[in-house]
Amino acid sequence: MKIKYTSELMGLMAIFQQVTRAKLKDCFFDSNSLLIFVVEPNELGKAIGKKAVNIKRLEKSFNKKIKIIEYNSDVQIFIRNLIYPLRVKEVQLEENVATLEPNDSKTRGYLIGRAASNLRNYEGIVKRYFNEIKELKVK
Repeated sequence: MKIKYTSELMGLMAIFQQVTRAKLKDCFFDSNSLLIFVVEPNELGKAIGKKAVNIKRLEKSFNKKIKIIEYNSDVQIFIRNLIYPLRVKEVQLEENVATLEPNDSKTRGYLIGRAASNLRNYEGIVKRYFNEIKELKVK
């Protein structure tokens, strides 16, 4: 899948890098209109800032909610980073399907969302980086 950036996204990415000094890998709006920044490995702390000062500053200047995810080339670790602060017991990979095993029913509900909207949203983000993953499931 080819990734294209609008001039708006390019501007947001430039501001993000100026404010955080973190190395940015990607930036996009998810299906819930949440602005997502994907930073390079080991850049998450720098991107968030002390006491989340960078997130607060960016949300105020963009007037949008943002989420920062740390990229990892291991799909299981990436999925854990993506769904954070939700936690799962394990992420199983079988052929082209990643199965998440939540710790409790509340976490399961948050992962799936109303009419599976959260799950499909996560699935789209994972597919953006890992073409081999065709589906996300929750046990």
